[in-house]
Amino acid sequence: MAEQRLITVAIHTYEKALMLRSILESEGVGVVLQNVNLVQPVVSSGVRVRIKESDLPLALRIIENIDIFAGPRCQVSDNGNTVPRFIVPVDFSAYSMKACEIAFSLASKHRAEILILHSFIAPVASTSLQFSDSLNYDADNIVEAEMQESLEQLADKQIKNLTLMLRERIKEGTLPPVKFSTRIEEGLPEDVIVQVAKEVKPHLIVMGTRGASNKERDMIGSVTAEVLDSCRFPILTLPEGCANVMPAKMEVLYFSHLDQEDMLALDALYRLFPTTDTNVTIVNVPGRKQPSDTGHSLDALLKYCRSHYPGYTFELESLQMRNVTEDYNRITADRHIDLIIAPSKRRSVFARIFNPGLPHRLLFHADVPMMMIPV
Repeated sequence: MAEQRLITVAIHTYEKALMLRSILESEGVGVVLQNVNLVQPVVSSGVRVRIKESDLPLALRIIENIDIFAGPRCQVSDNGNTVPRFIVPVDFSAYSMKACEIAFSLASKHRAEILILHSFIAPVASTSLQFSDSLNYDADNIVEAEMQESLEQLADKQIKNLTLMLRERIKEGTLPPVKFSTRIEEGLPEDVIVQVAKEVKPHLIVMGTRGASNKERDMIGSVTAEVLDSCRFPILTLPEGCANVMPAKMEVLYFSHLDQEDMLALDALYRLFPTTDTNVTIVNVPGRKQPSDTGHSLDALLKYCRSHYPGYTFELESLQMRNVTEDYNRITADRHIDLIIAPSKRRSVFARIFNPGLPHRLLFHADVPMMMIPV
């Protein structure tokens, strides 16, 4: 039977594979370990943790919430329960305010807490040291110190004003009563966001972006694009013109590479929007390592999705990838897309610079919310 087929859910060292097997089996998920050195098991590397295909959604939810590999994506509340956390980077623009609104709405449904993050860039230290005139050098240092203090004071004032505004809106009932905190860091925004995400390990990062008509001038140096390329946590990007990322019926465009990571991304989507009436259009992104029988693989993926996500409906589309803009316009010509899902694999710095990933490219062509899910 198809549901008895074993699939690999993780590949680890022998020690971590044993830990994962113990956790999964304690939750009722049967596990088989493969590629174990029978003579010296402890030196085994690349041990495959395999489970029944029918147990995959449960296994993914268990793995998502254990901390033996990547740490917990939550914090512990006063009563001992774990609380999911969202990060919302803000620059106090209109589109970062829109990100706050939608983040509060999502956090309310998932009983999550929000960290509102702002960064500022300090003045660059003077590189022209005038050794013959120490008074001038001291004056430069004083000016830079005053500029930095001024920037810190401005950032502190802006974050306090935002806090007051959010609390007032919660009191008025225009925002749900979600617990939130604020944080100010010095540094490049993209670096600060990635670093704080590694520390906090959020369930989701919610970022505002410009509308499509304004993105072209941000093609180089876009903070959101840089974070999409380098961050390993789910990111929801929201263009400034979007009205609501949670309509009663949602049309989702999901870009699939026809590999096991598709299941991780679909499960993340289902956990974020479990009760939404959702239609998912699965778009096959061709790649060099795809199986030759693509049609059979697509049918198998479609069958799996319909079986494991009964609240959703699914359909298939194809993508040529010759031109992202043309492909996207063709697929969306007769559809009103509410959300794009784009899985993203870890890439080298060289690859990110010279061959940006699909989420990066879509960011500048799609004027709808997009969720990047690292796999």
